[in-house]
Amino acid sequence: MAHSLSPSSSSDQVLALCKRGFFWWKGIVKTHLGLKTFQSFNGVLAVGSSLSFLLVLACAYSLLSPRVPQQADVATSYGLPISNSSSVTDCNLFEGSWIQDQGYYPLYNSSICPFAERGFDCLANGRRDQGYLKWRWKPKDCTIPIFNARQVLEKMRGKRIVFVGDSLSRTQWESLVCMLMTGVDDKRNVYEVNGNTITKRIRFLGIRFSSYNLRVDFYRSVFLVQTGSMPKRAPKRVKSTLKLDKMDDISNEWIDSDVLIFNSGHWWTPSKLFEMGCYFQIGGSLKLGMPINTGFKMALETWASWAASNLNTKRTTVFFRTFESSHWSGKNFAYCKVTQNPLITTRGKERNALSDIILKAVKKVAPVPVTVLHVTPMCASRSDAHVGTWSDNPSVPDCSHWCLPGVPDTWNEILLSYILNNDH
Repeated sequence: MAHSLSPSSSSDQVLALCKRGFFWWKGIVKTHLGLKTFQSFNGVLAVGSSLSFLLVLACAYSLLSPRVPQQADVATSYGLPISNSSSVTDCNLFEGSWIQDQGYYPLYNSSICPFAERGFDCLANGRRDQGYLKWRWKPKDCTIPIFNARQVLEKMRGKRIVFVGDSLSRTQWESLVCMLMTGVDDKRNVYEVNGNTITKRIRFLGIRFSSYNLRVDFYRSVFLVQTGSMPKRAPKRVKSTLKLDKMDDISNEWIDSDVLIFNSGHWWTPSKLFEMGCYFQIGGSLKLGMPINTGFKMALETWASWAASNLNTKRTTVFFRTFESSHWSGKNFAYCKVTQNPLITTRGKERNALSDIILKAVKKVAPVPVTVLHVTPMCASRSDAHVGTWSDNPSVPDCSHWCLPGVPDTWNEILLSYILNNDH
């Protein structure tokens, strides 16, 4: 059974230890240093006692600075770049740990950001504890640059950023828009290009920052490949198909972009496919017995071929975010428990088969360089940051999506660290 990280009990013990150590040290110094005649033995004893007190303070500082265990082994086994360099371009940003930071977060107030869904605004929906907002991701060998909204807006002046994927991609899109909104003086200059409100089913949403001629768009494409109707003479259980060899029919709209971020995975489940009557298709042939992971692999091969054939490497910088851990539990994974702190034991959630497929697929997109946002290990412990029952529909718990502000802000901080270091 996983346990939550709780620094409060150890803090009280450490503070008591410091207090006892202080009075002991004070007594020693008073006894030996207060003498008019300072003997050499007494001097040595006083110095030793002082060093002992400093050691107590060092131990206290260490224990009072809680952190979630590092995900080093996972990052190394995936073959991701590791460097001792302080530059984010040479550092594996996904090898590190979560540490508490009381002063930096949150980066924005979702209640006053017009583009944050009410369903993700946990504080507005009644969540009282704010500890989940106070964890910062610290890479092992470098530091993620401090977010500066105006700097990013200036860097991306005249550009187009496009997110493509499922609702987790939409969450990251909303997070970035709200982060950038903090750098805009006149909020009226930021608007959805078609006047749409954010909904879960809409296929396209585009936010324009008119003062910077910047667009931040989202396209809903949960599978990346094309869905189709039931073929003729198909078995009765087949209601629709997923055409693994054809890209989504809106994929041409993604090409004209400067930054392109993909994500997929959460819809590749039996409940979203087979139980809904959706089966795989290649050409005119149904693949009724094909496993989901095999279908996902073929879909990403189609995506890789499309990217290599259509994207302009001199203009477009491409990212692909890996599968982010959900924290459902119990029989049939129907139970959602949002913890107060990150988990110490991740129960294997730092690895995921779909993430493995993504990591292999991006290597086949030559000559298009693709940067993997490998968030799977870093999200494995964050059971504290899910929406839970603090949504616009509290009767339906949610251990898949994340509160805003929250974890997706960290994904964007890492994304922006790459963008700001990009030579394009």
